[in-house]
Order: sequence, then structure tokens, then C-alpha cells
Amino acid sequence: MNQTIASAPAAANDFSHLLRERRRGHGFSQMTLAADAGLSQRHLSFLESNKARPSRAMVLQLAEALALPLRERNRWLIAAGFAPLFAERPLHSPDMASIKLALDLLLKQQEPYPAVVLDAGWNILQANAATERLLSLLSGGNSAALWQRVCGEAPPNLMKLTFHPEGLRGFVKNLDELGPGLLARAIREARENEAAAAVLAEVLSYPGIPARWRLAEVWTPLAPVLPTRIGLGDVMLSFITMLASFGTPLDLTADNLRVEILFPADAFTEAFLRRPA
Repeated sequence: MNQTIASAPAAANDFSHLLRERRRGHGFSQMTLAADAGLSQRHLSFLESNKARPSRAMVLQLAEALALPLRERNRWLIAAGFAPLFAERPLHSPDMASIKLALDLLLKQQEPYPAVVLDAGWNILQANAATERLLSLLSGGNSAALWQRVCGEAPPNLMKLTFHPEGLRGFVKNLDELGPGLLARAIREARENEAAAAVLAEVLSYPGIPARWRLAEVWTPLAPVLPTRIGLGDVMLSFITMLASFGTPLDLTADNLRVEILFPADAFTEAFLRRPA
């Protein structure tokens, strides 16, 4: 079986610190988390003050109550003195055949709408033909050169493509509206993943990224979903985005995967996407 158990070096902070900081980060009281995890507040207090050591089952109960990503659950297990539980299999390994098939079917089913498979660091692992057609239009028929300018020798990355000065920044006509929301989501996700944090740091270093985009701005919503408006000459395409993920992952790779789908937000975009290639 082609798999590895994802491990990490011993945490500088022990389990009690991780538990306390994560609970506070979620805004949970000890009473609330104890009730959700099925233990007494007194026991939780002892765990947070390092007066008691958790069992393996208790670590997993608390991680489930806090909805931790699988990679973080492994980290908690290691900090508590247990072996990590969740494996990290390559996407193309035999054990992941059902996952790969589901992704292939979903990408094909979304035609003629663009859809991509992303990992936790926003790297594009797969893309359907509609995505390639859209990028070919935006790059003047040379999407490979576009990726080279934006990512160099690194993997194609959706976050870099969106914000890079030589990427899609000039094509996204409402980036002033989208930017704060996209970066706010990226900042939340980067807290859970080192690779995402590295990509985010690079994106925030790009010239022309306003400081205010790093803050979650509040505005009066005019529509149920904020569309992405892409201008191509005299053509204006409008998309709404949907994210899909696996509901019960037990593998780090599966836990990190998501599919980002662009649906037409108006009749013109729908007709444009359905034109013969």
C-alpha cells in the first residue's frame, strides 16, 4: 500500500498549550468545549493546565469538537505522546483511485464551466478543458507563458494567478471588491497550513496590493454572492464561485483537496461559455 503517515517534529509547545490556544482561538469557553467533547469542565481544566494527560481517544474527541483539520489532529497526537493517525497518500496512488475518479468526473461534468482541483496551498492539481480555454483567451493563446510569468518554476497557483501584476489582476475588473474577501479567506486558511502561509506571504509582497485588502471590510451586500467580473476587450464575463470538498476525509491529501467551480452569473456569460470552441 502506497502511503505514508504524516508526522512532524516534536512540538515546541505541549498538548496543553495547543488545546488552550485553539479553544481560545475558536472563542469557546471551557464549559462549551467540555460539553461538546463529552467531558467535565474540571477535566478539561486539568488538561489545559497540564495536570492531566489525555488518552489517545480524548485527543481525537477534542480535535473533533474543534473541527480541526487532519494535519492538525496528527500534530496534537504527537504533542500528547502518541503516533500520528492520518496518512498522506499521493493523489495518483492506487489507494486514492476512488478520489481521483470522483475528481475526474466532477471536472468533466462541469463543462463548459471552468473548474480546478486545488490543494491546501492553492496549487492547481487538475483543471478541466473549460479552464484551459478561458486562460488561453486571457493569455492571447499562450497560457504556458502566463504561468511562467506568475509562478516561474513553481506549480500553477490560483492565488498567485489572481493577484500577480502579470496575472489576472488587470482582467478582474472588480478586484477592489473581491480582494478583501479573498485575502481574508486566504489568511484564515494559511493559519492551518505552512505551504499556504508561504504562498500568502508571497502574494502580500506583490506591488500594488493595498494594505486595506488585508482587512475584512464590511459593506452592504447587494447580491447573495459577490461575482467575479473578468473583462476581455469589449467582453465582460461574470462568474460566481462554488467550492466543493470531500465530506468525510480520512487522509491528509483528501482533507486538503477542494474543487473551485466558476458558474456563469448572467445570461451573456452562459452563452459565451457554450460557444463552440
